[in-house]
Amino acid sequence: MSILLAIQGAASQGVLWGIMTLGLYITYKVLDFADLTVDGSFALGGAVTATLLVNGVNPILSLLAAFVAGGIAGIVTGLLHTKLQIPGILAGILTMTALYSINIRIMGQANTPLLGVDTLMTQFEVLFNMSRTMSSLITGTIFSVVIIAALYWFFGTEIGCSIRATGNNSRMVRAQGVNTDNMKIIGLMLSNALVSLSGALVAQSQGYADVGMGTGTIVIGLASVIIGEVIFGKRFAFWYILLSVVFGSIIYRIIIAVVLQMGLKSTDLKLLTAIVVAAALALPVIKAKFAKKKQFVPQEAKNA
Repeated sequence: MSILLAIQGAASQGVLWGIMTLGLYITYKVLDFADLTVDGSFALGGAVTATLLVNGVNPILSLLAAFVAGGIAGIVTGLLHTKLQIPGILAGILTMTALYSINIRIMGQANTPLLGVDTLMTQFEVLFNMSRTMSSLITGTIFSVVIIAALYWFFGTEIGCSIRATGNNSRMVRAQGVNTDNMKIIGLMLSNALVSLSGALVAQSQGYADVGMGTGTIVIGLASVIIGEVIFGKRFAFWYILLSVVFGSIIYRIIIAVVLQMGLKSTDLKLLTAIVVAAALALPVIKAKFAKKKQFVPQEAKNA
């Protein structure tokens, strides 16, 4: 029973973190851009929504403000990279580092508790008489479905197709007269806006925002993306890929929850995360090697 409850809690957190994974997918897979801003923009979303909630702002409006704040952080990284010609990884590190101080400035302290504060999750709890876990699961599911539908539509537009093409072959896109710098900035803006929104939802779910809540976000997001791709593959349409990314986040959280229930110390979570990411990255390579071995079976073995 304890494992089942842990899985339910992990699923509710996984779907909220899945929105962050969708944002990371845009930079990591669509734009082919290693953006480390997400560690800072995730905490930025939590800081913004917590500060606004404590001051009596509507939970939905606080989420909108977090979304906009994350978009601004993405624009800063994009400008550092495209206009100042700073390498992408370094640009993300610079913005992430600056956001640590900015987040403390926003909250006025290292963390902000939301005990007794009206949040989106508490509204669902009161309205439908449900637990915090179920309210988080329902909230995350609703947001994930809406965001996946919006992203599927957006990346079918001219701008969205240009962003995807920029990630595939920026030189070819420039030859077609598209400003690839603008496409990168838009992609980074959208990515970090979603990451910040995820941070805001997680803060409302767990009941506090902390300046360090985004630490390791990039690793968690990459693990979720890779797990989703390995298990579900790239089939059907773009919406399926986006959906698999969210499921990857849920599966990752369930793996962590089950292992913790089996007795793993919480201090070993970073090690477990590294092992999961390494295994997920290595699995496609191992599959490809086995496929090659099957193709080049010796003729004597085939005749036998």
